[in-house]
Amino acid sequence: MIIGLTGGIGSGKSTIAMGLVRYGLMHYDCDTEAKRLIESDPAIKQQIISLLGQDVYQDGHYQTNIAAEKVFAQPKLLQQLNAIVHPAVKQDILNSPIHRLTGSPIIIESAILWESGLNEICDRTVAVIAPEEIRLQRAIQRDNSNIQKVHARMRAQMSDAEREQRADITINNDGQKSIDELCQYIMQHL
Repeated sequence: MIIGLTGGIGSGKSTIAMGLVRYGLMHYDCDTEAKRLIESDPAIKQQIISLLGQDVYQDGHYQTNIAAEKVFAQPKLLQQLNAIVHPAVKQDILNSPIHRLTGSPIIIESAILWESGLNEICDRTVAVIAPEEIRLQRAIQRDNSNIQKVHARMRAQMSDAEREQRADITINNDGQKSIDELCQYIMQHL
């Protein structure tokens, strides 16, 4: 079983994912794995250099901040970058030996589950929502960021209302219930 886990910045989706791992589910973090593919796959690397320029790689490492400045200034570039990265991530998930060998359910953690098309390979989807003020506080503390940058990322993401409408299961990670209680709820409804 493949479970898509999504939520906006600061919603606590990574915390929920780690909680679900304690229940025996495998975890695939799309952000981490996309960065691995971007840095290790020569074909992807060449396509990104052709699209964004050589300066997005320094000493062989992808410079997220440089790429972000370019793609968020030009939405068409973001679409083109996504068209390179998202299919590679999807294929990587489908080829994942952990899932195939163990048969264990796997959680695909992605802030952009539907936007990337990853929902198409999921048996169930889970949306983690939380009030905006809580999400702001979490993201500012975690990323040592400022309110303007976090608001900009929030505006660029799908709304909680839309995630909730699309998801099979929705949990509200507002601090009223423990992470374990929220994970138990998810496990009961898979």
